[in-house]
Amino acid sequence: MKSRSLGRTGLRLTELGFGGGAIGNLHRPVDREAAMATMQAAWDAGLRYFDTAPFYGHGLSERRVGDFLRDLEGWTLSTKVGRVLRPVPRSEVPDHGFADPLPFAIDHDYSAEGIRTSVAHSHARLGLNRIDILWVHDLEPATHGPDYGRHLETFLESGLPELNRMKRDGQIAAFGLGVNQVQPCLDVLSRGDLDAILLAGRYTLLDRSAEPALLPLCRERGVALVIGGVFNSGILATGPVDGALYDYGPAPTDVVEKVRALEREVAPTPLATAALNFPLSNECVAAVLIGTSKPASIIRNIEAWRSVNQSSPSSDR
Repeated sequence: MKSRSLGRTGLRLTELGFGGGAIGNLHRPVDREAAMATMQAAWDAGLRYFDTAPFYGHGLSERRVGDFLRDLEGWTLSTKVGRVLRPVPRSEVPDHGFADPLPFAIDHDYSAEGIRTSVAHSHARLGLNRIDILWVHDLEPATHGPDYGRHLETFLESGLPELNRMKRDGQIAAFGLGVNQVQPCLDVLSRGDLDAILLAGRYTLLDRSAEPALLPLCRERGVALVIGGVFNSGILATGPVDGALYDYGPAPTDVVEKVRALEREVAPTPLATAALNFPLSNECVAAVLIGTSKPASIIRNIEAWRSVNQSSPSSDR
């Protein structure tokens, strides 16, 4: 599978990466065997970039990803900081959309101490001695509401210097934000530097809100992008069918009509194929994450990628 440089970090990512949210039991239980089979299908197809987070299944995704990668070589791994897990009785486990998560509550902490604690816990859950990329998870108004400003200041004053120290000391190779909104990226880049941004749902065939301000800034500053949520929660994969989902909820009528127009515009290319490949046309984009708990879905997405791309060992980006 082709690979691309992650900005100026020296890392290279396969153009498709594996997103570990679904194997953390997002919305439905996934047994260990299915999770491992899905990652094996991704590996066999050439994916070498794997992304996970403490949030996914309250540590379950990290455990599974670490178990899968432990005896393999040639992978690149990212996980996330900003949430610290705290053990609680089963009766007190909060509902964050994961089925049967591990018995932990979640505390937001973007400080240097919180980041150090989160990374130490992640190493233990993963059972790995290397994490290549740290994404600062969900530092955005959609997650924090009126507390966003307070968390942002904590990160800029305490967490960001800590990530720079960790990179300087060789503990990680790169860091950036992992968010669903454009404005937090602009907020942070106005006051500090990042290696890359994992941006979900905001640079897709349907939603191009990253184009006006963020993409030119990333190009100017040498900040790479990894794109998640490429199907906008489903509608770009299913098409404008009854019950189609957009951004984790029922698709509004105007969105359905826009997707119907997009479907006509990209024909005869299938809509899902066009959606998967769209972000990769931009020089700032290093990789697209595809997240699933089904081997068949991984294979289908990779075939869609290959229908547009000529497979080769590497690209010169």
